[in-house]
Amino acid sequence: MSSNLKLIWNGLIPENPIFRLALSMCPAVAVTTSVENGLMLGLAVVFVQVFSSCTVSIFKSFIHPRIRIPAYVIVIALWVTVIDMILPVISPDVYKKVELFVKLIVVFAIIISRLELFASKEPLIPSFFDGLGMGFGFLFGLCLIGAIREFFGTGQLFGYDILGFNPLLIMVLPAGGFFVIGFIMAIFNWFEYKITGKIPTSGGAH
Repeated sequence: MSSNLKLIWNGLIPENPIFRLALSMCPAVAVTTSVENGLMLGLAVVFVQVFSSCTVSIFKSFIHPRIRIPAYVIVIALWVTVIDMILPVISPDVYKKVELFVKLIVVFAIIISRLELFASKEPLIPSFFDGLGMGFGFLFGLCLIGAIREFFGTGQLFGYDILGFNPLLIMVLPAGGFFVIGFIMAIFNWFEYKITGKIPTSGGAH
């Protein structure tokens, strides 16, 4: 596997932002009451993560270490503004449901952390693929959580009625979101333990 593909794979599974690193958990719970909501916010994060990583990688030599965090926030805010103008055109109805969290992408821990840990130290191409991998990992996580919660909470998928009744209404409540995320984390940890024999550890932030 090439180094660039490995960066994408790393963001999807081994260092998945939600299930392995436990980053940006609040939006992961708040918006994933449906697949559509998760898909919309996830695509926004992919866009912002990739372009922010590329921007910081290109201009890293001009960013003074003492002001690097404010500089990262300005870069992220720039790309959040761009995607915030694009999404209402693509899907106005879904955008209304996730509008607040799209604006809050500016302070998502996953984006700032990748700028600090990777893009500020690496060349453009690796930074692009690292941003793509982390963005896809976040998108994958949101869609998976959204699918589980929507199906078991409303009996629907993508708004289409499948079961004809609401099996477990609690699944669309915040408690259901934490339960689903915890369950998927346990599966990830179990697989890692089976493969490596080591007890997994993870940390997180909002």
